[in-house]
Amino acid sequence: MILKKYAFFIVVLIIFSSCSKGDRDSSDGAFGDKKDTKPYKISKDLEAIKEDGVLHAITIYNSTSYFLYRGMPMGFEYELLSRLAKNLGLKLKITIAEDIDDLFDMLNNGKGDLIAYGLTITEPRKNLVSFTENHYVTHQALVQRMPDNWRSLPGYKIDKQLISNTLELINDTVWVRENSSYAERLKNLQNEIGGEIPIEHIEGNITTDKIIRMVVDGEIERTVADYNIASINKTYYPILNIDTRVSFSQRIAWAVRQNSPDLLKAINKWINKEKQSDDYYVIYNKYFKNTRSNRSRIKSDFYSKNSNKISKYDDIIKENASEIGWDWRFLSSQVYQESRFDPKAESWAGATGLIQLMPATAKEVGVSNNYNPEQNIKGGVKYLDRMRDNFETVEDSIQKVKFTLAAFNCGAGHVFDAMRLAEKNGKNPNIWDENVEEYILKLKDKEYYLDDVVRHGFVRGTEPYNYVRDIFLRYDHYKQFIEE
Repeated sequence: MILKKYAFFIVVLIIFSSCSKGDRDSSDGAFGDKKDTKPYKISKDLEAIKEDGVLHAITIYNSTSYFLYRGMPMGFEYELLSRLAKNLGLKLKITIAEDIDDLFDMLNNGKGDLIAYGLTITEPRKNLVSFTENHYVTHQALVQRMPDNWRSLPGYKIDKQLISNTLELINDTVWVRENSSYAERLKNLQNEIGGEIPIEHIEGNITTDKIIRMVVDGEIERTVADYNIASINKTYYPILNIDTRVSFSQRIAWAVRQNSPDLLKAINKWINKEKQSDDYYVIYNKYFKNTRSNRSRIKSDFYSKNSNKISKYDDIIKENASEIGWDWRFLSSQVYQESRFDPKAESWAGATGLIQLMPATAKEVGVSNNYNPEQNIKGGVKYLDRMRDNFETVEDSIQKVKFTLAAFNCGAGHVFDAMRLAEKNGKNPNIWDENVEEYILKLKDKEYYLDDVVRHGFVRGTEPYNYVRDIFLRYDHYKQFIEE
């Protein structure tokens, strides 16, 4: 490798004064400048979204935006989206794009209302979408591998074997995803330094995380990534060097359709308010700066990027889910709701074990040791089956599951009371959604729990209501990441 250290100050000047429009990237890269006319095929602004009651967001499955860890959906984008949806009074529905190139088409074809992903604000992209206020600022960095024996070498010897300024990229290949703005940046850089940088293109649906891992494994020599993403990877791959900048600072933001000005205004108002809170920066640091948690997560078998596992009890849950005819991922969601997969968990009411059986219930279903995972799950499924038998009049299978979960949580008697109240007030007693669930909530009010059709009195209806809702929402996440 021919070193040209003497030209370093020239390179810095070139980089920070000559970067052309559109050379920035998102956290994983697509350029996205496909059209210069109005690209959207749907008109849906905030009012219509609120009528629908759901915020449909599009993101990418990667190590910082959205993933599953120990049964819990996580990610920078996921946590912020959850807060945004709550702020707007909406339910959240997340759709995963296959790769970066799909994000813009999915948005403008109406498959989502918001791209919740780290997009670099560029002029070409402004023809496609309206950008929100930026979430953070980063820059592109060269990602390369240190020498194998780097720990025993003095710094100057390491420096000799690394590319430390962009002039040294002349005639040295860089591997990047095709059609990404990482690739676009390298093309512009060639013009700026007056020399050829051989570019090898990688398949479009391979994430930046995976490409960086290819550098670690020696499959490729170097790539380009946003510095904050490269920095995350360096925490668990110390052999990486990410010190060489290839761009100036970039604003990273989300995006909405150009014909959604009210949604854009609402999101920007929320972002500006969030940035004044400590929580916002705690969330950022959690995914981009907390090296200890990032390192432990990336090594875990229960990190969805590593395996198709939810918990160490998957095999037990699979075996018992088949007994009741449920998707094992759904039963896993219930177990997480009950105990977060802690077999020693105990509730304030005295329920114990993975699926939280009361002592009397455990005895009733033949469980002698409630802390034994096999016994506890088996007994819990047996009890679920008994609860399901109470709702033979409910024909829809999904609705029947919701009644079963509610009865498991608060007792079948209270669910029967809510069904009778629903029928008395002109609602369908055999549909949970927007019918019986409304009256399970009302059973905390004296006006309703003293009604003559109510036989089991007061109950905190928010508990079974949230129980059913949260299990189904989590199951939606599990289906995104875990194969059946």
